[in-house]
Amino acid sequence: MSDPAVHKTAGTGLESAIVAALGRRSVVLVGMMGAGKSTVGRRLAARLGLSFADADSEIEAAAGMPISEIFAKHGEADFRAGEKRVIARLLDGGPQVLATGGGAVMDANTRAQIAANGVSVWLKADADILQRRTRRRNDRPLADKIATLLPEREPFYAQSDITVQSREEPHEAVVEEIIVALAGKLGVPEQKT
Repeated sequence: MSDPAVHKTAGTGLESAIVAALGRRSVVLVGMMGAGKSTVGRRLAARLGLSFADADSEIEAAAGMPISEIFAKHGEADFRAGEKRVIARLLDGGPQVLATGGGAVMDANTRAQIAANGVSVWLKADADILQRRTRRRNDRPLADKIATLLPEREPFYAQSDITVQSREEPHEAVVEEIIVALAGKLGVPEQKT
């Protein structure tokens, strides 16, 4: 059963006002693997009535192979070059909710594209949560390096427009926080109920 407090903005018109304020920009979710970008992103897109795109899925479709295979056959540099092209293409198709790969913001051009064509949201999660979530999957080529990658990437994630803590709570609670933060960032007035 859903908690009515979690869905307090649903039906208030706040989502429509956020989408109008976005214009052609996308909501771009950044953060480490396991932060919940895809899961939260799908729910956020549904709440906003926007399409959802997962950059990693788009890369796999374009390459015709899973990311782990791209890494194994072509290396990380080739993967990152393809990632940069795919994200630029997806951002041109906004507005939407876009989940990026964990390392996407390490590229200065990608960060500039996101800044120009989106509102970035860092789903910040503690290392123990990230490791617990990624341990369940074997298709993440860098999952065993979270402890090393997190401190390297956090300064880039921290440049995001909005930061929301990803935690062990229902995804809808995180989506609600993002909705409220987007409204604030975009100057959307509170909706009267």
